[in-house]
Amino acid sequence: MMKNEIRKAVEILKNGGIILFPSDTLWGTGCDATNAEAVEKIYRLKRRSDSKSMLVLVDSADRIARHVKQIPGIAADLIELSDTPLTIIYPQAMNLAPNLIAEDGTAGIRIVNHEFCKQLIFALNRPIVSTSANISGEKYPQEFNQISPEILNNVDFTVNKIFEGNPTKKPSAIIKLGLKNEVEVIRK
Repeated sequence: MMKNEIRKAVEILKNGGIILFPSDTLWGTGCDATNAEAVEKIYRLKRRSDSKSMLVLVDSADRIARHVKQIPGIAADLIELSDTPLTIIYPQAMNLAPNLIAEDGTAGIRIVNHEFCKQLIFALNRPIVSTSANISGEKYPQEFNQISPEILNNVDFTVNKIFEGNPTKKPSAIIKLGLKNEVEVIRK
């Protein structure tokens, strides 16, 4: 059943659609992170300024290297030592939709630790955008049944909630890294 659900989600993503999906943190709205038009759809759905970047999910450390010119040395240690979901804002982002890369050239990327998400990203063979399934400024939903009808009715595909797993029900921690291993904690 999971393979069939992944196949449907990948088809939507490849065609520039938006999906509602579970992750290791919260339910999120997402799209192909390399498709600027799909990214714009999410900004509009969330009523969010595109100056507020959204994070990107990848399935492995190898995939980070496809989207960051030079990975700061400390990144691997932070990923390995973190026992909770951790988004790292990397300098010199590349090969992502331009409207996902911040003005300073950075992008937030997280290696997802959620079976459905990992298989979805692997099958798509591209990173996916992940942003909480709420209108910008509103409380993020901790469970599927808290997602507003406005979000539910405006995505192209909703993943079956049987694939939810055991999310943390809160956003990931965020750390920003510099090329000289500077570390700035953005969200604990």
